Amino acid sequence: MNEEQQLDPVSIDTEEDEEIEPLSGNPMFHVTLYKSHVSSPYQLTIPAEITHILPHKTAPVTLTRGKKSWETTYFGRHPTHKRFELSSWKEFAVDNKLKVGDVCIFELMTLSDEALKLKVQVLRGDFPSILLGNDGTSDNPIVVE
Repeated sequence: MNEEQQLDPVSIDTEEDEEIEPLSGNPMFHVTLYKSHVSSPYQLTIPAEITHILPHKTAPVTLTRGKKSWETTYFGRHPTHKRFELSSWKEFAVDNKLKVGDVCIFELMTLSDEALKLKVQVLRGDFPSILLGNDGTSDNPIVVE
């Protein structure tokens, strides 16, 4: 990059990602994705800090991201390992091109004993492709605003 070259936000390849929206203040949790979340066995265990408010039974779940939604099942009977059904979590992960290092923020929009609805936002963990191959130095810094 030459001197302080400005990056045009629309020039960064976002893979048609959804816009990040402000959180509504509802209970939420986040998961930094590891290999087991985004490849076989495609398993997502719900973090312990949120499970105390979730039902202690099996319930249908709707995951929404942008204008799309995915139906899955929440398994909440196990005392310590509450999780989503594997094949439908896999569908969500594949459809959203989730990768190791991404962070999913799950915001609880509806909570009842009969059903859950979670809004999901994805924060990509990769470095923008426009900056790859541009080694910054103290004489030639990479400036990201």
